[in-house]
Amino acid sequence: MDETLKQELLGRFATYLDVIKPGEADVDAAADEREEADLFSIFVELAGLRNETRTQSRLVKEAIDRFRDVFETLQSSHAMLEQDLKRTRAEADNRERMLIKPLLLDIIDIRDRLASGLKPAATAMPRWYERFLANRQRETAEAWREGLRMTLRRIDTLLADRRVVPAETVGRPFDPRIATAVATVADPYVADGIVVEDVRPGFLWQGELLRLAEVVVAKRNA
Repeated sequence: MDETLKQELLGRFATYLDVIKPGEADVDAAADEREEADLFSIFVELAGLRNETRTQSRLVKEAIDRFRDVFETLQSSHAMLEQDLKRTRAEADNRERMLIKPLLLDIIDIRDRLASGLKPAATAMPRWYERFLANRQRETAEAWREGLRMTLRRIDTLLADRRVVPAETVGRPFDPRIATAVATVADPYVADGIVVEDVRPGFLWQGELLRLAEVVVAKRNA
């Protein structure tokens, strides 16, 4: 190396040493160490936070899975409970119908007897000595018939309150689901298969058949 260049570099280095204050180099080194320490602490905290986040995520996932299992169990239990409740109600309704049905049929039979008592009976012409009692007999008979009508209306109301209604058959096509034909009649003015008379009325209970009707059906070739 050139001696002149060497002397120049040594002079510059000596000048630099004269300019730097004592301890300044140590401060810079300490600052670098603190910066490195701070960065290390940040990295450590980030790593801890990442691990904690993973742990929390795993716990949340486990909780969600457990909640899903509990929810599915509750849903299944609710469905089973609802089915059991429906089955219990259906069984109770069936038992109630089995117990009440005979009673309703007995009430309908009594109604038939009362209704038959209101039908006009064919009587022979009274003799001349019986005509004197005709007016009084008619009054007595009419009072008796009115009592029958009142009782019949009460029975009809009782049946209607329990959703028991007569099956409509007269003037309609014969329906074997609600009626049975006990006779046929030739009627040129009525279409074939139309019910012309209700011999014994049928009844429906809550929309279902309670008793078949007995009817007379028109038939052209009877």
